[in-house]
Amino acid sequence: MTTTTSSHSRSALRSRSFRRLISALAISEAGDWMYNLALVIVVFERTHSATLAAVTTAARVLPMVLVGPLGGVVADRFDRRRAMILSDAFRAVCMLGLAVVTLTDLPILLLPLLAAVNTMAGVVYPPCVAASVPRLVPSGAVASAYAARSTVSSAAIIAGPGFGALLVMLGSPAFAFLVNAGSFAVAGLLVWSIPAAGDAFRPSRENVRVSLVADLREGAAALRERPAAVRLAGADVLASFVYGALTVLLLLLSRQLGFGDHGYGFLLAGLGAGGVLGALLAARVARSPRRRTAAQVGVLATGGTTALLAGAPWFAVAVAAAVVIGVANIVVEVTADTALQEMLPEDVFARAYGFVLPACCAAIAAGSLTAPLLDELLGLGGALVALGLMTVCYAALLGRPASAARYRRTVPVLPIVESEQLADAA
Repeated sequence: MTTTTSSHSRSALRSRSFRRLISALAISEAGDWMYNLALVIVVFERTHSATLAAVTTAARVLPMVLVGPLGGVVADRFDRRRAMILSDAFRAVCMLGLAVVTLTDLPILLLPLLAAVNTMAGVVYPPCVAASVPRLVPSGAVASAYAARSTVSSAAIIAGPGFGALLVMLGSPAFAFLVNAGSFAVAGLLVWSIPAAGDAFRPSRENVRVSLVADLREGAAALRERPAAVRLAGADVLASFVYGALTVLLLLLSRQLGFGDHGYGFLLAGLGAGGVLGALLAARVARSPRRRTAAQVGVLATGGTTALLAGAPWFAVAVAAAVVIGVANIVVEVTADTALQEMLPEDVFARAYGFVLPACCAAIAAGSLTAPLLDELLGLGGALVALGLMTVCYAALLGRPASAARYRRTVPVLPIVESEQLADAA
C-alpha cells in the first residue's frame, strides 16, 4: 500500500496528498450543496410553481440514488484521479449552463435537467475518494482519514447552503452559479496537483473486460456474502434515515417548544456541530479493534436520545440532544466506513461502497417523507419515541455475532489489521 508519510504516523493530515484530496472534497461537496437555493429561487421566480420547484430539488437528489452504484464501477475500472478531475470539470460546465439559462430566455426545464446531469457527474467522486484514502495515508491513520472525510461532509451540509444564500444576497442566482463553477474548477486543480506516481489512484480492475451488470453484481455480492459488513452498512443507512426524519420532526419540536422556525435553525446547527465533534471522537474509536461495539453504542445513543427528545422540557435540552445525535451518527458512519474498508477485498471495495452511499441518500429522503406520516398517526412525541425504539432494536441486531468461519473463508488477510481484529470486527 502506497503511503506519503512515515508509516508510524497516526495523523492522516500529515500526508500532503491527503490534505489536497480532502481540500478538494471539501470544495466539491460544498459546491454540491451551494447552488440548490439559487436553483429553487430561479425556478420559482420564473414559474411561480411550488410543485416545479420541488421537482427541481428532486431532480438534483434522485440521480444519486438511481445511478450511484455506477460510481463505484467507474472507480474500480478507471484511474480515480482522472475520474475526479473530469467529474469536477463536468460539474463546472453544468454550473455555467445553469448561469446561461438563468440569464437568457432558454426553456426553464433545462434547469432541473442540468441539475440532474450535475448530480450524475458527481456520483463517481465519493467512491473514488473512499477507495483512494487508504493508499494516501499510513495504515494507522486510515481511521482518522475517514473521520476527516466525515467532518468535511458534515461541514459542507452546513456551510454550502449558507454560502450559497450569501452569494444570492450579494449578487444574483446567476452569480451563485458562476462562483460555484469556479469552486469545482479549483477542486479539480487540487486533485490534479496530487502526484500520480505509484498506485495511489490506480483502479483495482484495470483492463478487465466484464459487463457493467457483472460488475454491479460482484459489488452487491461482496456485501451480501459478508453479514457483518451488511449490518454495519445498515447501521449507517439507519442513521441516515433518522437524520432525514429529524429534519422534519425538529421543526415541529421547535414550534412546540415556542421557538418557531428560528429555533429549528439552532436545532439543525446542533446536529451539524455534533457531526463535527463526532468526527474527532470517531477517529479514535474507529482505530479500536472493537468497532462493532462502538457502532452498536452509536446506534443506541442515536435511538435513545431521539426517543428522549419527546420529553424535552426546555429548548436548550433539545439542542443538547441534537448535538448528541450528531455525534453518534458520525461515530456510526466513520466506524462503518473504516470497518468496510478492512472487511471487503480492495478489488471490490469501491463497487460495494457504491451501493452503500446511495442507500444512505435514499434513507435520508425516506426518513423525511416518513416523518409527517408518523406525526399524523402518533403525534410528535409518539413519532420520536417510535423512531428511537426502531433504532434501539437495530442495535440489538448489530450485536449478533456473525459466522467467523465464513468470514475468514471469504475475506483475504489484509496487511493493515491483525487477524484478531478482523475476527472481532466480524
